[in-house]
Amino acid sequence: MSSRSIARIAALSLAAAAMMSATGATAALAVGAKAPDFTTRGAMAGKTFTLTLSHQLKRGPVVLYFFPKAFTPGCSAEAREFAEHIEDFKKAGATVIGMSTDPVDDLVAFSTKECAGKFAVASAGPGIVQGYDVALKMRPGMTDRTSYVIAPSGRIAFVHSEMNYSGHVQSTLAAVKAITGK
Repeated sequence: MSSRSIARIAALSLAAAAMMSATGATAALAVGAKAPDFTTRGAMAGKTFTLTLSHQLKRGPVVLYFFPKAFTPGCSAEAREFAEHIEDFKKAGATVIGMSTDPVDDLVAFSTKECAGKFAVASAGPGIVQGYDVALKMRPGMTDRTSYVIAPSGRIAFVHSEMNYSGHVQSTLAAVKAITGK
């Protein structure tokens, strides 16, 4: 990674930290922390499959975004926005994966309708929720809205944690581009 890319990631991280402190949102995994590997069930375009984070990282950076509940207004809008920009993420070499505590059967429908079959969504069980510290304090059994950009090394490169979905797609795409230079 070039020094310019590192500087861009640092600037994005500082901006995200400022936004998080202004909104009171926090995420336990700091930039540079090792992302916990996991295997879970997911869905893409209505088809279920087994997803392992370390396998996804072999292809390039991963945007792992946690959302509270499928088919709620903010979560549907966020999924549609990621779907609209999926080609930009692919051009930058990244894989997008949405994560929630919803049952896989709900995610099958969500992957088709709101994600437009363009990216995977997967079930975040208690171990994943705890490992990424994304439990929604005010609604047990749900996750907060946190987006992680994970470098191919498995290290957290960027964090955006804010319950308002606005800004997650743009900030994560900018972080991916800073990592890959694409």
